[in-house]
Amino acid sequence: MVEPSAVDTLRRAVVFHQAGRLDQAIRDYRQAIAAQPGLVEAHLNLGIALAALGQLEAAAQSCRRARDLAPGRADCHINLANVLHAQGRAGEAAAAYRQGLAIAPDDAGALYNLGNLLLRETELAGAALYNGDRIAETFACLERHARLAQGGAPQPQPPHKLRHDREQRDYLAAQGETAGPFHLGDGGRVTGAAVNAAGHAAVERQWRESHPQIVVIDNLLTDQALEKLRRFCWSSTIWRQPHAQGYLTALPEFGLACPLLAQIAAELCVAYPAIFSSHPLRYLWGFKYDSTLGGVAVHADQAAVNVNFWITPDEANLDPAHGGLVVWDARAPRDWNFSRYNGDAAAARAFLARSNARPTTIPYRANRAVIFDSDLFHQTDRMAFRDGYLDRRINITLLYGTRTGA
Repeated sequence: MVEPSAVDTLRRAVVFHQAGRLDQAIRDYRQAIAAQPGLVEAHLNLGIALAALGQLEAAAQSCRRARDLAPGRADCHINLANVLHAQGRAGEAAAAYRQGLAIAPDDAGALYNLGNLLLRETELAGAALYNGDRIAETFACLERHARLAQGGAPQPQPPHKLRHDREQRDYLAAQGETAGPFHLGDGGRVTGAAVNAAGHAAVERQWRESHPQIVVIDNLLTDQALEKLRRFCWSSTIWRQPHAQGYLTALPEFGLACPLLAQIAAELCVAYPAIFSSHPLRYLWGFKYDSTLGGVAVHADQAAVNVNFWITPDEANLDPAHGGLVVWDARAPRDWNFSRYNGDAAAARAFLARSNARPTTIPYRANRAVIFDSDLFHQTDRMAFRDGYLDRRINITLLYGTRTGA
């Protein structure tokens, strides 16, 4: 009887693996390794199968062995990074992703994973808080991911998304540009400061003394930064996620992670240390609205500090007393999970009514920022904006730190 070769055993293991029969695949991967210890693919696939079963330490050992056998293969570094990330070993995972990307700089999955790891993991988020190095690397990873992913496969879209995209194509055509499946405008850093320097001490004093913690900053950005950010948001095809209420979302992995927003996020930490202190940037998004539809319902966010700022010119707003944000003086209960305090508007409204919570309405102003405790319930105020592409209300939200209490 002829014994199967290690390669034949490996092929059989792969068939089992693809069929989801992981126990049999693991048995055969180990048999192939016993017959031929230097078989890189067997070590690597064994690590992937063990990780799928939650056997993370054994998975890490197998992936390390594959990496040691083939240090020039990007997938060996990247799969090890995936396992280390699952183990919560953020620093080691980031190093392994960087090694993989040094070999394969266009691996979109690794760019996405490293970008989100740098942005979200507490172990790494506290590093280089004020000099912006972490934020710059994070945004560079996510922007490159967006360019490589090219927006993904087309999906059926609701009418308000189709209308926006038609308006954007017309705008780009008028600028002499053509919007393909993916287009990024100029989101580069500005020379000099992006965040205005005046009045920082008064804002920080108000933050320390206000209960609940809500401060409003007018003229947040320098003229150059504001104009550049507007043009980036108008021209970039990053508004990919439609919501039933009528607004669209841009996320870092869609291309929102431009160097200009990295500059703004880092400069805010330096400008207002009393507010951000140990709260590094954890996530961000942009919202763009339809003049005839609604905004974000009442919710709280999974962070310590929210920065919400608006960039559409004031003349687009037909109701200067409104169009901004409503923030209540009630924090989300500590025992509510994320899906409840962030996604159940009816429960939030009932809680606010029971608590006799008082709302504060902050009217819309271009280049106005509202900085507040992320646990406070808030929603978009009623809106009346002109019906035109450049008149669509746009806000950027930056989340800093981690939700800690009620």
